[in-house]
Amino acid sequence: MASVHSLASTVNQRVADALSAALPEAGAADPLLRRSDRADFQANGILALAKKAKANPRELATRVVAGLPAGSDLIKEIEVSGPGFLNITVADRAIVETLAARAADDRLGVPTAEKPGTTVIDYAQPNVAKEMHVGHLRSAVIGAAMVEILEFTGEKVVRRHHIGDWGTQFGMLIQYLTEHPHELDHQHGGPEEGEAAMSSLNRLYKASRALFDSDEDFKARSRDRVVALQAGDPQTLALWQRFVDESKIYFYSVFDKLDVEIHDEDVVGESGYNAMLEETCQILEDSGVAVRSDGALCVFFDDVKGPDGKPSPLIVKKSNGGYGYAATDLSAIRDRVRNLGASTLLYVVDARQSLHFKMVFETARRAGWLNDDVQAVQLAFGTVLGKDGKPFKTREGETVRLVDLLDEAIERASAVVREKAQDLTEEEIAERGTQVGIGAVKYADLSTSASRDYKFDLDQMVSLNGDTSVYLQYAYARIQSILRKAGDVRPAAHPELGLAGAERALGLHLDRFAESLAEAASAYEPHKLAAYLYQLASHYTTFYSECPVLKAESPAQVENRLFLCDLTARTLHRGMALLGIRTPERL
Repeated sequence: MASVHSLASTVNQRVADALSAALPEAGAADPLLRRSDRADFQANGILALAKKAKANPRELATRVVAGLPAGSDLIKEIEVSGPGFLNITVADRAIVETLAARAADDRLGVPTAEKPGTTVIDYAQPNVAKEMHVGHLRSAVIGAAMVEILEFTGEKVVRRHHIGDWGTQFGMLIQYLTEHPHELDHQHGGPEEGEAAMSSLNRLYKASRALFDSDEDFKARSRDRVVALQAGDPQTLALWQRFVDESKIYFYSVFDKLDVEIHDEDVVGESGYNAMLEETCQILEDSGVAVRSDGALCVFFDDVKGPDGKPSPLIVKKSNGGYGYAATDLSAIRDRVRNLGASTLLYVVDARQSLHFKMVFETARRAGWLNDDVQAVQLAFGTVLGKDGKPFKTREGETVRLVDLLDEAIERASAVVREKAQDLTEEEIAERGTQVGIGAVKYADLSTSASRDYKFDLDQMVSLNGDTSVYLQYAYARIQSILRKAGDVRPAAHPELGLAGAERALGLHLDRFAESLAEAASAYEPHKLAAYLYQLASHYTTFYSECPVLKAESPAQVENRLFLCDLTARTLHRGMALLGIRTPERL
């Protein structure tokens, strides 16, 4: 079905046409339509146009009003205010008819992009043989939401999980496993396999690190093992693969708990670009983008200097022949542009790595891998803080394990659900508790601008009041309850009816869904969608308290209010799904 024009865009077009008729020399003029607290919309563009044409703005505004008949199916009232603003109130009929067109479409009237491209999005990047901690939360949650939002707009999205699976520490781990071959044997199978896999990896990591630090001979053997790994020795690679496989069992169990879908073919770690590193360095050196400095291959920038004021380069290849992160990241860019056909590379990476990525992107531009047709963007995110406003740690000062955090959120949410539940079984309480707990964690993250730090406060996150996912989930469940109680009475739009104030406010906000989604997609800002959904639930709460639904004055009004309820529920459900949050039918 064709996309639905929002009321704002329809009114904007009508005012623009009237402006062009009143002032032909202005050509295609923009009325600068905005939402207003004085009317439904305010047009602010007449002042600038009048100034340009040396006309009187109030007179011009009056001529525009004459060309826009009030009392039409679209515009109910229009008045000139101040030095030439137009205050415009739309007709109730126009609101209901536009919403009916949205309701008739599976996509709620949201258009797909006219010229979609291919975005490769790099997110959810844990490290092999290491536990996932709170620092891994934001990349996974923000990245998964952006995947859904971009795909919904029609963009082709390729997911990439650039896991840390290469480097010096693997020499130590593999050497230890060679000398203690049963360390990774599974004690038992069963559902706790992910946790069990991690605890044996953890044990092995600690034991190998202790030996590495205390035994010079083991340290030397470990370093030889790194060389064997990089040279592709089959036995060493087979042991390395075991680490990767064990870690994946663990990663997938954590992502599963977080309700984030990860596919094996999308996991391309640092090792995946190994065969390209030498060629990448060669191209950069041959083209003069990178130069030798103290034996290392470096890229220099005028505006990047160290604390001593000397240039601080991007090191692509170290003086000992080893490759830095830059070589891998640049090889990944080449692969994503050349083999995956990317028009946008989106990196959901901690803001503390901004300088590294700025240098990597600039290097790729100089090499011609990024250009006018291919852009790279870092969706940089801030830090997760504790209630004290400091980086989130356990009481012992350790980094908080992601699994523990999610378990606690589920536990808190289950208590909230149990307290409110009227007719839910224990099994249903457990299922809803998980959906509410994980939703709370995701929403707290996504409702904050990604670039800002945010406080991880579970009491606040699972609160039924305020800007929380639980508030939105309860609004959705409340609507489902009303629709069930309505029985055989079906939701139906009645454009002939007048609307109460709370109905108009809800209707006008429902009509802004496509617009808010477009903003979230184009600016890579999922918090804009979260803010829209919170306002939607707030408008619905006011509507619910002021406008009886099933006890409305006439059968037509009952149907029309059920229609508003139903469209609100569908919009909440769709918007929350794009953020990766479940909406239970009953709570």
